[in-house]
Amino acid sequence: MPEITAAQVKELREATNVSMMECKRALVEAEGDMAAATRMLRERGMAVAAKKSSRTANQGLIASAAADNGRTLSLVEVNCETDFVARNADFIAFVDAMARKACETDDALADSMKDELVAKVAEIGENLVLRRNTRYVLEATGAIEAYIHLNSKIGVLVEVGCEKPDTVAATEFQELLKDLVLHIAACAPQHLRPEDVPEDVVRAERDIYAKQVEDKPPQVVEKIVDGKMRKYYGEICLLNQPFVKEPKQSVTQLLDAVGKTTGDKLTLRRFTRYQVGL
Repeated sequence: MPEITAAQVKELREATNVSMMECKRALVEAEGDMAAATRMLRERGMAVAAKKSSRTANQGLIASAAADNGRTLSLVEVNCETDFVARNADFIAFVDAMARKACETDDALADSMKDELVAKVAEIGENLVLRRNTRYVLEATGAIEAYIHLNSKIGVLVEVGCEKPDTVAATEFQELLKDLVLHIAACAPQHLRPEDVPEDVVRAERDIYAKQVEDKPPQVVEKIVDGKMRKYYGEICLLNQPFVKEPKQSVTQLLDAVGKTTGDKLTLRRFTRYQVGL
């Protein structure tokens, strides 16, 4: 039996918001396996999905840049060791330069910009990591919007399509783009639609919900599980989430409403959300 440390108990407590005693008991039963212990607590109805388990201690910044008259936008995250360096003018300039570079490629900047990174490490005197970069090139009629939030700790890209070129310039469409990036920054969706959630994740969630009500008749269990899955999709899937500025309206309903106003069919094609350390 592996020894259960106070640090493990604390980590599970932070991830699940369950009491220290229950966390220790679950870890003992799971023989120290953090994932198994988390699952036990969720099956017992004690814990919500772990939201902090993937956090790292990285500092850094997120930046975006535009090219080709806004038809290309980028998002980049560069990590450093301390928040002091993250506020350094040279570091900020380097991150902005990487955002401009990210407009030119879909390849990882960590590979193509190794020499520049090494030089910047020597200049600043702290380890730096080009963690990730994304480029959106407008696929068809529509627009791309970028948003940087919270002292450059959160960044968002979103692409919305339409059928009529004139719709892009409409005030309602431009407001929709701004509302969507703000919503994504605030609500942190993980997927665009329920079909995008991996099958093994869906199965695991259904199994957990079923165990929570396993004492009920099978037909009742199925209805309860379906209801819980709808709520789950409303938490993690962008199109199913309640719109942050009007929770009685889903993001899908928001798109439909703006489409009706503009006389066009609108499609949320894709989104990306970065948050430093997550």
